[in-house]
Order: sequence, then structure tokens, then C-alpha cells
Amino acid sequence: MNSIDLTHDYVTPTYNRIPILVDKAEGYYIYDENGQPYLDFTSGIGVNSLGYNHPEWVEATQNQLSKLQHISNLYYTEPSAQVAQKLCMHTQMAHALFVNSGAESNEAAIKVARKYGHQQNEKKQKILTLTNSFHGRTVTTLSATGQDSFHKFFGPFTEGFDYVEANNIGSLHEKIDDQVCAIMIEIVQGEGGVVPLNDDFIQEIALVCKEKDILLIIDEVQTGIGRTGKLFAYEHFNVQPDIITVAKGLGNGLPIGVALLGQKIRDVLEPGDHGSTFGGNPVASAGANVVLDTMTEVFLQSVEEKSAYLKKELCSLDAVESVSGLGLMIGVTFKEAKSKDVVNSAKEEGVLFLTAKDKLRLLPPLIIDKAAIDEALSCLKTILKTEQMEGLK
Repeated sequence: MNSIDLTHDYVTPTYNRIPILVDKAEGYYIYDENGQPYLDFTSGIGVNSLGYNHPEWVEATQNQLSKLQHISNLYYTEPSAQVAQKLCMHTQMAHALFVNSGAESNEAAIKVARKYGHQQNEKKQKILTLTNSFHGRTVTTLSATGQDSFHKFFGPFTEGFDYVEANNIGSLHEKIDDQVCAIMIEIVQGEGGVVPLNDDFIQEIALVCKEKDILLIIDEVQTGIGRTGKLFAYEHFNVQPDIITVAKGLGNGLPIGVALLGQKIRDVLEPGDHGSTFGGNPVASAGANVVLDTMTEVFLQSVEEKSAYLKKELCSLDAVESVSGLGLMIGVTFKEAKSKDVVNSAKEEGVLFLTAKDKLRLLPPLIIDKAAIDEALSCLKTILKTEQMEGLK
């Protein structure tokens, strides 16, 4: 019995899997068990920021694995201390709270915000998020997620959340009251359809938070670590969050999550308030150090340049209605074609894309080059030709 059949028999079917058995990968190509290559514009849903088999990353993780694979957080390790320093120095934050995933980093942020609010007033515990947002799949982060489709089956959900209409300043002011301790936003709503927030809306949220001593939490799980052409997406908008949540691209394939805490809340948590068995794992942290060291100004500028080129070429396609996103986090709406059908047709041509709601979603490794971008564009041009459009409607 092959591995696909074994998966069907023994793994809980919570994913609509594509029938490709991935055997190995290199750069920005993955290969199935027969050696068939696929150009990867998914990067593990925004995780493999440096692509596959990146030599410095492999060397760092292998070296650390041969020294120490894990020790509890009752002790100290060098790799996690270095990651914390680099993240805090770049963001002007005070502390890094290590966990294992994006959902866990958002859970940690929620706990910090609730304790901060409780210290002021025990009724100050409400957290505002945005409609169309996505913050994770735990019961609490599902509650924080502002999409009704996620609020089914698993109730009762965690209380204390309300939802502001995205990009609506009037809705923001309607929801603010003396019980609000934090506002959590994504600069680009990834799972919501690659929808960027407007600059004036972001600025108004930042102003309200400052005036009313409300914590500003920015969920950078998908937008962070160079994905938008800055180390963090909020840097495009000249705001300073109180908490930044990080995961995905920081690990380049190994599980890691961080909640970065600002100066105002650096001492909110005390021993025993939170914990994570694997948080700050030395192997994952060794790899994360390589990722952060790679995110130079020159590298980030190249991400913006590749983004501009890719967006320009996508907009030139007759079948494309609109292009959204920042950096190499791009959503494409078609005039007639359905994104899921485009994904399936592209797979047959050897290119892997994602969807986000009704959009085609592009999240290539940040190391992608122009030749590979042109290969993906050529694939799209082929499957979007007028004579093939009927089959994609």
C-alpha cells in the first residue's frame, strides 16, 4: 500500500489534499516520488521563506541537532537568546515569548492583553478583531477570527471578542468602550482573501489605542519575516505595535512561534503565567537565526522588486480582474476563471498555487528568481487562454 492510501486509511481527513506524494525538494522546486518536478508558489503556505535545502539553514540546524535537540525552558540555550535579541533589536520591542505556531503566538498575545487589562480594571477584557480576519484554529483563536464560517460546531467559544468591520473607521469607533483591552489586526488578511488594510484605517486604530491605553496587537504570522518586502508588514505604515505575533516564515519549515512584547507590557507576565514545552527549541531557533540574518536590506529590496514585476505582469493578463497584496503575498481575482480550477490546471502543468477564498494566492519562497516567476506566469497564460476558458468557468 502506498503512502497516499495509508494517509487515507490512517490520518484524520481534515485537509483537501492534492494527490502529489512529495519526496524531496530543492530551491523552489518540489519533486514527487517519481522525480516529477513542480515549481512551488506555496512555500508550505508562506513558511519556507528561504526555499528548500538552503545550505546555511541546513548546516545550522544539523549542527545544532548534533549538539542539543531539546531541553526544557528551566534552562538557557544560546540559539533562542540570539533570536530574541535580533527580533527585539529590529522591532524596538522588549521581550520575546516563544511558542510553537501562529495560533499559539496569538493565544499568548491574548493572555498578555487580558492580564494587562485586568491590572487596570477587571472588566477590561474585551479584544476587538476585524471582520474577515483569521487568527488560528484553537477554540480561542477561532473565536478571535472574524468569519462566521469558522464559528460552527465547536462551541461554546471563548467569550470576550467583538468584530470591527475591516477598513471602516466608523465601525471601529462604534465598538470601542471601556472594556476593550486590545485590538488585533492583520495588515494583510491572508486567509480572508489577501486583503490589505487601508492606511487611514491602520493609522486610526493606532491613534485610538494610544489615546485610550488599548494594546495594539499585529498578527504577522503570514505577513512577517520579509514576506511583504519589510521584515514586518506594519513597517510599511509607520506604526508601533504593543505586541507582534510571529511564526511561519521565521522557522523556514521547523515549528516556531513568538509573541514580541513592547516596553509597556514587558513585565505583565510572571513565572507560571504561561509556558511552552517546545517554545524556543534550539534546533528551530538555530534555523531562525539563519533566516533573520538573511533578511538584509538588499534581500528585502529584492522581494519588493520581484513583487512589482510579478504584479505588473499579472495585471497585464486579459483574464485577470484585479491583483491585491503586499510583497510576495499576492491575491489574484479572475474575470471568469475559478481559482480552484486554475490551481488544478496549473498542477498538471507543473506549477503549484494556493487559493484564498475566491482568489488565486501566490506565496512563493522569497528566494524565487525572475526566471521562475516567468515560468509561473507562462503557466498561467497557457491555462487562461480564451479557448480554454470555457472549461474553467
